[in-house]
Amino acid sequence: MANSVAITGAAETTKIGKVPDVSELELHCDAAINAMNDAGLKPADIDGVCAVGEYAGLVTLNLGISPTWVDGTMVGGCSFFFMLRHAAAAIAAGYCKTVLITHGESGRSRVGSMNWNPEPYSLYGQFELSYGMMDPPAMFTVPFLRYMKDYGISEEKLAMVPVVQREWAAKNPRAFARDPITVDDVLNSRMIAWPFRKLMCCLVTDGGAAVILTSADRAKDGAEKPVYLLGSGEAVETPLIGQLSDLKSPRAFYTAARNAFSSSGISHDEVDHLMLYDAFAHTPVWGLEATGFVEPGEACDFFAERHTAPGGKLPTNTSGGGLSYTHTGMYGMFALQESIRQLRGTAPAQVEGAKVSVCHGVGNMFEAGATLVLSNECG
Repeated sequence: MANSVAITGAAETTKIGKVPDVSELELHCDAAINAMNDAGLKPADIDGVCAVGEYAGLVTLNLGISPTWVDGTMVGGCSFFFMLRHAAAAIAAGYCKTVLITHGESGRSRVGSMNWNPEPYSLYGQFELSYGMMDPPAMFTVPFLRYMKDYGISEEKLAMVPVVQREWAAKNPRAFARDPITVDDVLNSRMIAWPFRKLMCCLVTDGGAAVILTSADRAKDGAEKPVYLLGSGEAVETPLIGQLSDLKSPRAFYTAARNAFSSSGISHDEVDHLMLYDAFAHTPVWGLEATGFVEPGEACDFFAERHTAPGGKLPTNTSGGGLSYTHTGMYGMFALQESIRQLRGTAPAQVEGAKVSVCHGVGNMFEAGATLVLSNECG
C-alpha cells in the first residue's frame, strides 16, 4: 500500500480545550465538516467512515453520509492509526474511494460522553482493579518503575520531557498550556502516583479532529497538498500489566514501529519530524526507543540533551503534545494532525523543510501500538 493512498483533508474542531456547550457527537461532526471543507468535499463524496468513541452510524446519520465501508476498531488512543491503515487497505481493495475518520471527546466537560465501566468479572476486574490499579496514572507507573530501576533514571531526567514540550507549546496559539516551566516546577507540582507529578501527566480537555483519505491518484485533485502514507504498522499485546512480556518495553510498540519502517523503506536519518504519544512523561521515552531512534535506556538522556527541543536534531511533539497542547482521552488523532501540518508547511512551530514525519501512538495502556510513516512526496 506504500504511496498508494494520501490524506487530502485534515482539521480539528473549531474549539479545543474547554468546550462545555458541545457534545461528543457534535465534536465528531464539527471536526468532520472542517475536514471536508479542508479537502473541498461534500458528504456525498464520502463512501467510507471510521469513528472512535462514538457509533459510526450516529456520525453518518448526522452528517448525511451513506458509506459502503465502515470501521469501528477500538484500541484506545492509537485507534485512529489502526483505522487509517485499514482504510488504506480498503481503498486499495476497491471497497471504497474516500474515507472519513472522525474523533471527538468531551474529556473535560463530559457532555454526552461514553463512560468506561470495567466489569468486576473481567480479567482486569479480577486481577488488577481489585489490587488498586484504578486509573491510568496508577497503571502506567508500574512498568516504568522497573524501567527507572534497571536503567538508573532519575526524576530530574524524566522531568525534562514536559519542560521541552512546553517550549514547543509556547509557539502554538491553540495550546492549552503555554506558560514556560522548569524542572523544579515539574518536581514541585502535586504528586499523582509516584513518580508521576501533575506536570508529568497529560491534560484533560475537550475537542476532536478528523482526516480524509483517498487514493494517491485522486489526491492530486484535492484542495490541499496531499500527505502520502509511505508505511504503517500495528500490533497488540495485553492491557494487563501482569501479562506484559517485558515491563520495560511493551512489545506492541516495537512491533508496530519495526513494521512501519520496514514497509516504508525509509531510514531513520531520513526522518525530519517525530510525533510520540505522550499520555505521561514516560510514554515518549518508550516511543523514542520503540521507533529505533535510540537504544533502550538512552531516551531520557536524549530528551535531557535537548535533541527533541526547538533547534534540536529531531524535532519531536512540536504541537506541545498531550502534556501541553491537548489531551481529550484518546490523543492519537491530534498527534496525526500535527504530522500533517508539518508536512503541509502550516504548523505554528514549523520544522523547515520537513518531508518525512513519523507518528507513533499507543492505546489501552500497553495493549496497542501503531506507527505511521508519512511524507509530502510520493515515492
